[in-house]
Amino acid sequence: MAHPGKKLLFMGSEFGQFIEWKYDDSLDWHLLNYPMHSAMHDYVRQLNGYYVDHPELWEEDCDWSGFSWISCDDNDNSAIAFFRTGKDETDSTVVICNFTPVVRHSYRIGVPVKGDYVEVFNSDAEAFGGSNVLNEGVFAAQDVPMHGMDQSIELTLPPLATIYLRRKGCEAEKPDCEEEQLNG
Repeated sequence: MAHPGKKLLFMGSEFGQFIEWKYDDSLDWHLLNYPMHSAMHDYVRQLNGYYVDHPELWEEDCDWSGFSWISCDDNDNSAIAFFRTGKDETDSTVVICNFTPVVRHSYRIGVPVKGDYVEVFNSDAEAFGGSNVLNEGVFAAQDVPMHGMDQSIELTLPPLATIYLRRKGCEAEKPDCEEEQLNG
């Protein structure tokens, strides 16, 4: 959802339907009676809500100014990180994906702006059927250069998951955000 480009979700995918959709049959809505299908439905609902509420994910969708890699070459950990920015640079989300079933503790990534970061979305949340490896609290950017940026944060990457981070203050009130240019 955070990667640039238009989004496509086939009917039934929002609750994990097993068989492909057929135009002459109804969807398998009865699957929502099962906990994991219901969790998938909640996940898609909340992910869509985040997408709609955060213009950085769609505003500059067809322009490179809205997307910057943080790390795209971490083959050893099978992880990538990037950030999305809207027309207003305070509209920004850092996205980190772990493509392995291994929890990555003390994982350091560069961040585009100095400040305090909070996790605002985690696909591994128990409510979505995940293992609930969460990053709670505030992560202060440290003056430790990483990924071509002047500062970085250290956190835990949940298994087979994607997390979204926002700079504290930017997740609620834009006036609290510092007026800083993004690195990268």
